[in-house]
Amino acid sequence: MAARKLNPHTQRSHIQSCKRFAAWLKRSPDTATPDEVRLFQLYLVESGTSICNRNRIMTGVRFLFRVTLRRHDLAAEVWHLKEPQKLPPVLSPDEVKRVLTMATSLKARAMLTLAYGCGLRASEVVRLRAGDIDSEQKIIRIVQSKGQKDRHVMLPAEVLKLLRQWWKARPTAYDASVAPEQSWLFPGRSNHQPLTTRQFSRLFKEAAKAAGLRKTLSLHSLRHRVATGMIAKIESPLEDLSAPRRRRTRRDSKEPAAP
Repeated sequence: MAARKLNPHTQRSHIQSCKRFAAWLKRSPDTATPDEVRLFQLYLVESGTSICNRNRIMTGVRFLFRVTLRRHDLAAEVWHLKEPQKLPPVLSPDEVKRVLTMATSLKARAMLTLAYGCGLRASEVVRLRAGDIDSEQKIIRIVQSKGQKDRHVMLPAEVLKLLRQWWKARPTAYDASVAPEQSWLFPGRSNHQPLTTRQFSRLFKEAAKAAGLRKTLSLHSLRHRVATGMIAKIESPLEDLSAPRRRRTRRDSKEPAAP
């Protein structure tokens, strides 16, 4: 797996999947039969394992058969179930504004505003370094994100102003032996490590609870809201929050006259 440069999370997932299969089989997986592979998949379904988790487990088992053991006859017995396509919950502009307002600290407000205003994933926010912020061109460089790709995203003026406030209040305990441009924008509690996505998710849930939202939300809901705003042809997500709402009049509803 290391030679194929698989993500560390993927490697751990594959190893756990193979351990679960071996625990069910009660012997080495290289002695498994095609019937036992089919029975294991039936066991996962009958035990109430979700489709997503079941497919994840069988992906690791298939990697074991196809790559490690070269048992293509067993790998051919692995199949995946189709997951139901569900629409994610989407926040309204007013709900997003309440979440950003009820952030528990300047750090939480800066991170949440950055995720929403720039449409960033949680992992992209926590791994930002000082050198990734280009204040002159008002862009942010995202390094090796999903799919091991780099990209640039816009940096609204409101977000830049908030980041400058956070930079002044940011703790500098671990910056002594690090170049300024390599310093984490949101340092964690451990030495030379950024804030974790789990800690960032906890900050979002605390703000959502304080805002009185009863929806089943995750931190990725902010990114869904950005995508919804783009469909509605909103140039910047923060413009949608700050723009005053104008009442629709009868003149607005009239169709333009034909030329």
